[in-house]
Amino acid sequence: MPRPLHFAANWKMNLAPGEAGTFLDRFLAIDHPRHGRTVLFFPPAVSLNTTATRLRGHAGYAAGVQDIYWEPKGAFTGATSVALARGAGASAALVGHSERRHIFGETDADTNRKVRAALDGGLLAMLCVGETLAQRERGETDTVVTRQLRVGLEGVAPDAELMIAYEPVWAIGTGRNATPSDAALVHVAIRDVLESMGFPRQTAVLYGGSVNAGNVAHLLNEPELDGVLVGGASLDPDSWATICATSVE
Repeated sequence: MPRPLHFAANWKMNLAPGEAGTFLDRFLAIDHPRHGRTVLFFPPAVSLNTTATRLRGHAGYAAGVQDIYWEPKGAFTGATSVALARGAGASAALVGHSERRHIFGETDADTNRKVRAALDGGLLAMLCVGETLAQRERGETDTVVTRQLRVGLEGVAPDAELMIAYEPVWAIGTGRNATPSDAALVHVAIRDVLESMGFPRQTAVLYGGSVNAGNVAHLLNEPELDGVLVGGASLDPDSWATICATSVE
């Protein structure tokens, strides 16, 4: 039996509600549910309700929010609470994406607050970790990823609904990606850290970093990769359907 695989589309700052609806009409017409496969969509907040509504009733598909704030409500202009995200139809939340860390200045402590808020509010939390090119060249990959995991998951229950996404920053939107064996080494290190913290070793660990229809099968044939977190290649419904239909050896 094929191992479970997870396909996550991060639309970033793309696809307004009408565009999201058109995308999903096309995608759902050409894709079909597959046993042991889940497909997550992370649209921009303004398109979350449209996405969740289109996916309602389609087993194996779910909508998530790209970012949350840890406070439940209040004077936090521009922020999205867990309750607001759930109200719009989210069942998952991305936390600590590299762009949140490196463009918006999100810290490891911030990611911890967000992970705990997401889980406390009933959302699956997908914590993103990964190193920059400079950190990789200095041999700091394991140190950086370990820190991000240990701080980001501090105080989180071992049975929490959690996924990890390893996204080497140097491979995001650059056309470069880690080789399957490179990614696998980091995924093993991530599992070692998770296990040392009391989390199940089989916690899903996805890879993200210039994944596309041309390289996804090669990546997923590495058994340490439980799925992929995809940016640009998830913005076209036909390309995304091809990626989600990937079979592994």
